Amino acid sequence: AVPQPKRSGRQAKQRKQADAKKVLLAEGATIKQLADDMGVRLVDVIKHLIRLGEEPQTVADTVSVDAQEYLVTECGMVPVLPEGAESTRLGRSFSDEEYALLPEKSPIVTIMGHVDHGKTTLLDHLRNASVAAGEAGGITQSISAFEVDRPGLGRICFVDTPGHQAFSAMRERGTRATDIVILVVSATDGVQPQTVEVIQHARAAQVPLIVAVNKCDLPDADAGVVIAELASEGVVVEGLGGDVQSVEVSGLTGMNMDKLEEAVLLLAGMMELRAPKDGPGEGFVVEARKDKSLGPVASVIVTLGQLRVGDHIVVGGEWGRVRVLRDCNRQPAEVIGPSCVCEVTGFRGQPTAGEELYVVESEKAAVEHAERLAARRAKAAALSAKQQQQQQ
Repeated sequence: AVPQPKRSGRQAKQRKQADAKKVLLAEGATIKQLADDMGVRLVDVIKHLIRLGEEPQTVADTVSVDAQEYLVTECGMVPVLPEGAESTRLGRSFSDEEYALLPEKSPIVTIMGHVDHGKTTLLDHLRNASVAAGEAGGITQSISAFEVDRPGLGRICFVDTPGHQAFSAMRERGTRATDIVILVVSATDGVQPQTVEVIQHARAAQVPLIVAVNKCDLPDADAGVVIAELASEGVVVEGLGGDVQSVEVSGLTGMNMDKLEEAVLLLAGMMELRAPKDGPGEGFVVEARKDKSLGPVASVIVTLGQLRVGDHIVVGGEWGRVRVLRDCNRQPAEVIGPSCVCEVTGFRGQPTAGEELYVVESEKAAVEHAERLAARRAKAAALSAKQQQQQQ
């Protein structure tokens, strides 16, 4: 059995490790000096530099402070900038003491599963039940995220990622897009290749799982077989002595869907999910489209802080200023808080699903951050294309 992570990858990203190694950055530091200061292998530093689009020739090549900061942070260490230098990294992090004082937040839950295992039906039941009850939700079928508020239980933000490829893209960029993954497995078909793929993605992103054994209303359903097959993949449910919750459900009839929501909120409570409700907002783009009258529009889930009308924002290599915000009920809003779904307009270019969104202090800062990342990615893409040509 593979133990469940006690905190999600997104939580870990927001927490400063008290015992994390501090690395003093310096102008003109060489690759070898940086590797020695970090205490990591030269080959690992070089691999990171290549991913950034750099082409190191020798270990005596110098590394920019910007690249040094990126490498040190990616390796879980704390960069100490030279005097007078400004950080180019976006996002806030908190010490354990600071995190413990933050208010609790609702869980962000991604629902994934093999094709035809009933994921869409399950999602539709959750979404429609939310709308029918007159609760927060119903952000339209085109938006792959919605909120459910259950009196006496709590609120959950559900995300239907646009395919496994998008989830992989999030993971590859280091994005921790979700707190919990619900793995939907058909009780008639059992574990399939994409089921295993989801398990691998969740482990790589350090996201705990809840298993929803779907289609349990059908006569040939066999949840026991599914549970045994999952155990062979290292996912051992509580009934077999493991630490993964499992719920037998039917997205078609609604059987045990309330128990699935209870399982989510129970796990969320154990994870102690917290986020500041004030300060500059952060989030991620679930979906993006181009509207004829509004221009680029993004469906965004805010993960911490506040996103306000008029905020300057950066999403990958794109930037803009929030012109219009709409909440999960498609109503205009002035401010959106943590674990809430919204539509954002005001981008200069089309953002990409899976990208992180950050609020910055000015248009100048937004442009600088966006252009820096766009240039870095262009260099990396050009280097990758060059290497492929050399291999042919």
